Amino acid sequence: MKASIQAFFQGATNSAGPSLTPLPMTLNRPEGRRRYLLAAPPAPTSGGRALVVVLHGAGASAEQVLGLAFPPSPLSLWLEIAAREQLVVIAPDAGQGGWSDCFASDARQRQKNDVDFINALIDHAIATYDVDPARVYLMGVSRGGWMAYAVATAIPQKLAAFSVVLAGMPPPGRSEMPKTPLSALIFGCTADPLIRYHGGKPWYALWFAEPVRSIEDSVHVWRELAGLPDSPEVVKLAASDVRGKTSVTRYTWGQAADGLQVSLYRIDGAGHAEPSRLKRYPRFINWLTGLQNADLEVAEAAWNFFRRKRAH
Repeated sequence: MKASIQAFFQGATNSAGPSLTPLPMTLNRPEGRRRYLLAAPPAPTSGGRALVVVLHGAGASAEQVLGLAFPPSPLSLWLEIAAREQLVVIAPDAGQGGWSDCFASDARQRQKNDVDFINALIDHAIATYDVDPARVYLMGVSRGGWMAYAVATAIPQKLAAFSVVLAGMPPPGRSEMPKTPLSALIFGCTADPLIRYHGGKPWYALWFAEPVRSIEDSVHVWRELAGLPDSPEVVKLAASDVRGKTSVTRYTWGQAADGLQVSLYRIDGAGHAEPSRLKRYPRFINWLTGLQNADLEVAEAAWNFFRRKRAH
């Protein structure tokens, strides 16, 4: 009974191993002092480290996405991956008003340019924390995914690959289109009530969401830009619970793990929640956002996609 009550109100945050501790940092920008969290291994390295930049969603924070605030975020597993793989992890904080993402007006961008903020954080990490410039990766969830699209479009030369969770691209004509091929990993849930898998905008989203392309159309943009073949490799993931109401299929275009690839995790039956076995949202949140799949660990899947890719 106690475990059931805890699952309803608190969720669950289990560990797979040792974890790095993120530290609060600031960076001076034209709009003022900006906050971010940094987790870096203490030991020096001879070859340079990979950097993963993690972008939180709307109404969240750098603390929430790295597991220091409620509710438990599946992306906080990056701290354990970083300890195991000797990575640097940075979680910028959007601050007041949220991200100036791919939907932001020119006037808003002039007030607070978050692409420039993330670009400056990447440069700072390369100069200060022994980061290999060819191994910079970006991952964003929900509105942080919209921010990831903006960064991948504006400064693709700074990235080896990027990943978006639960966010479709803007519709045609709404924002600048990407011009440079880049490896992209996109996660979409077919029962997402907030950012719909098949595109558009639910009437009840009000100011929370913008009309978007479908997840599959968003994948197509990056696949076509990369000139990858039409036919993907298709893998159906094993179910963690045979009685579960969700399932996962992975589609991958491009066969070389160290080359240009675009991949889609289609999560049937799940809602606006990152898939995870270890980091489970409270059940009362699931009532609002839909089911959370447990057939994969979203951060581990992203690291498996990122790990062999290099910027050229």
